[in-house]
Parts: sequence; C-alpha cells; structure tokens
Amino acid sequence: MVETLPVGRFQLQQQRLELKRWIPAFLSSHKTLFVLLWIAAFGSVFFWQWNIGGSGFSIFAKVGPGRPMPKMRPFAFNLTDFGGVGDGIADETAAFERAILAISKFGKRGGAQLNVPPGKWLTAPFNLTSHMTLFLAEDAEILGIQEEKRWALMPPLPSYGYGREHNGSRYGSLIHGQNLRDVVITGHNGTINGQGQSWWKKYRQKLLNHSRGPLVQIMWSSDIVISDITLRDSPFWTFHPYDCKNVTVRNVTILAPIFEAPNTDGIDPDSCEDMVIEDCYISVGDDAVAIKSGWDQYGIAYGRPSRNILIRNLIIRSMVSAGISIGSEMSGGVSNVTVENVLVWSSRRAVRIKTAAGRGGYVRDITYRNLTFDNARVGIVIKTDYNEHPDDDFDRKALPIIRDISFTEIHGHGVRVPVRIHGSKDIPIRNVTFRDISIGITYKKKHIFQCAFVEGRVIGTIFPAPCENLDRYDEEERLVKLSAAQNVTDIDYDI
Repeated sequence: MVETLPVGRFQLQQQRLELKRWIPAFLSSHKTLFVLLWIAAFGSVFFWQWNIGGSGFSIFAKVGPGRPMPKMRPFAFNLTDFGGVGDGIADETAAFERAILAISKFGKRGGAQLNVPPGKWLTAPFNLTSHMTLFLAEDAEILGIQEEKRWALMPPLPSYGYGREHNGSRYGSLIHGQNLRDVVITGHNGTINGQGQSWWKKYRQKLLNHSRGPLVQIMWSSDIVISDITLRDSPFWTFHPYDCKNVTVRNVTILAPIFEAPNTDGIDPDSCEDMVIEDCYISVGDDAVAIKSGWDQYGIAYGRPSRNILIRNLIIRSMVSAGISIGSEMSGGVSNVTVENVLVWSSRRAVRIKTAAGRGGYVRDITYRNLTFDNARVGIVIKTDYNEHPDDDFDRKALPIIRDISFTEIHGHGVRVPVRIHGSKDIPIRNVTFRDISIGITYKKKHIFQCAFVEGRVIGTIFPAPCENLDRYDEEERLVKLSAAQNVTDIDYDI
C-alpha cells in the first residue's frame, strides 16, 4: 500500500529515498545541461516525432530477450489467459474486461496483477478495480480504439459545470477508475497510446459533440501509483487524477506532438491531495503539468483544493503553453506546492500561475527551487486576467487570492522575458520572494522584469535587475530599500 505523504514528511522522504539522484546533480551544473538536453530531448522527441506517422524506428525498441515480468501481487494473470491476441487488429476490450472482473475477486487477498505481454492491444475504454496492478511488458502497447462511439459517455465533472468543451455528457478516458484504492499502473516501459490524431482533427474541425476524454483518469480514489511506463497521444489531458489522495507518478515518459495536439496536458492534478510527481520526461502540446481545482462557481461550490504536491526532477517541454502551470481552473484553491530540480527547455513559458476574476479560491504557499530555463520565451508568469469561463453566470466579485510565493535558485539562458507578474487593482499579488536568480536574456530592451500590482522582496543581487515594485534586501536579509511603487504597471506583451 502506498504511504501517505503529509506535508512535513516531504523533505524526510526525499532524504530517505535513493531514487535517481543524478537528475538534480545534472541540473545544478550548467556544463552538463546540454549533455542532458541532447540525450533526453533530442533522442526521445526528435526521433519520435520524425517517425510519428509510421511504425519503423522506436526509441524504446526491444534489445535482446524481453525481461520477465515481476510478480507484484499474490496472484498474477496474463491478458492472453482471457482471450487476448495482441496483434493490433483484434478487439481486446472483452479480454481486458474479463481479466479485471476476475482480479476484482482477489481484493481481500492482497489483490492481483494483470500482465500485458509484448504486442499491440487494441481496446475500447475499460475500468480498473481496487487492489490491482496493471503491468505493461517491454514492447507492450495498449492502443485506444479511434471510433468515438466506442468511448462511453459520462456526466460532466461536478467542479466544471455543464462541460469543459461542450455542455452535457463527456467522453470517458481510455483507462478509467472511480472510488478505487491501491491501484498501480507500471511496467518495463510499455506504452499506453491514445491514438489521439483523429480526435485532434475532429476537434479542430468542430465535428465532436462532446468534450474529449483523457487517456488515464482516476477519480475519487486513493493510493495510486503510475510508474515506469510511456503515455502518448492522448485525445485530451493525458493523466487526470480527480479528487484523489496519495498519488505518485514516477519515472513516466509522456509524449504528444508539440504542435497540432490541442489540450494534451501531461499531468493534471485536479482537487488532489498528497501527490508526488518525480523523475519524469514530458513533451506535449499543452502544459506539461497543470494543477487545477475546479472552474469558477462550480469549483467554488465543490470546494476541494489541490494541496501538498511535490514536483521534482523533471525534464519538460511545452512549445504552446507552459512547463508547469497552476490554474487557470483553481477555484477550489491550490496550496503547499513545491517545484524543484526541473529543467524546462524550448518552451513558450517555463512556470506560470494563471487565474481571473470569477475564479475565487486562492494560490498560496508555492515554492519554486532550483529551476533551469533553456530557451523559453517567458520564464516566470503570474497572470490574473485569464478570462475563460464555463458560462456567463460566474460571480465577477469572486476574486482569487495570490500570495506567499518564492523563487530561489532560478537559472537559465535564452529567455526573452525572465519575469512577468501581472497583478491588478482587484487581484494584487502579495508576498513574492526572489533569491539567487540569474537568467540569460535574448532581448536587450529595458523592463524585461515586468510587474504590475505586486508586493514582495528581492534578497541579494539578481539578474536581470528587478522591477521597482519589490523591496530590496541584502544577502543577510537586511532591508536596503522599501518600495513605494507596488502598484506601478510595467507590463509589455509585445516583447
């Protein structure tokens, strides 16, 4: 059973775990940054996208005999035991359903494991059960059936109103679970492939009558582990844990085309508590990670915050949106989030908080530490006018609270605008701290550290020079100069 991660134990767990310590070491050395970038990014994204239309080269090609699948539960079954074929043509939906029904009977005996052997397993959406391990062997690939009529319709999420893209029912996820406990999806880097190309095309052509579904969605559940697999080409958000507790995502690769794959977020914790995302590589067509907690009046009424979330040791890319986002759907609140040891490369934005009047809720107690930005148009973004709403009934007086945010050890190069914090008279940004910031810039114009309606402080010397809205302290945190210009606006979106 997965151990719950209270706030005070995050640091202790980090010290006790001995998992992949090489990533923070790499990120702390600028000389090795490019080695990391070329090995991970060039090797796993360029070649993958070059071959996206074919079935030739595979970056995870099998070398030598396949590894035996370990037994992680008292009982284990193979999908072939239930009629699975694995040729990429046969419909395996019934085999998955029969297997999971059988596994559901072992809950009181420690659960059971379903092994997916090497092969291509074409299936319609199916539901998981509690006390289950889904194990994908090396060269195993679960493929989502593309006909949307085979994807079950579900009610809208209660914290999103009448629907995310369309009012009414929404498509479910390829792999789904509700009210579960103790579920593991893992393997020897097998793949879950949503085959989202047809969904993206129909979405752009406005041919869909319902909101698209995620690749993997787990709802109202606890003790969930996703590890050592590849998730790719989701129709919509890739992994969407909704109102869950104690979720771990570790050593997962998430891929989608960086363009023309709308809303293919990597990991979207939504009203989740006690969650760890670590040691992952994500390159997708929207936010790599986006923390959410409901949309406007519906999220306020649902009232489930996202909190106690640790994100560390990631390499991420988002040419369309941001590496790590909070919001914009954050109406239930977001708090106690730590983001550390992260490389964001070749992205439109590196880290972003986005909200608007009508959201309500709060974003507070957010820590960013040891981040590297490599070629990002904008480094740090806080935006308070992200005016996308579920309907016209939102409360324009429901103003979000944004406060207690720190940025420490932020480095990089090739960044056009290192900082853009855009508060407003109605939604000011409070208690923001910057320390040990050194970001190489590509644009020589003044005022590239942009602020509006922000109060906070700079400790020590940072580069580029901060905006005049912030108080200045020396390295010993002694006050040097108080700002009298917190409400000054210096935002330029033309840069």
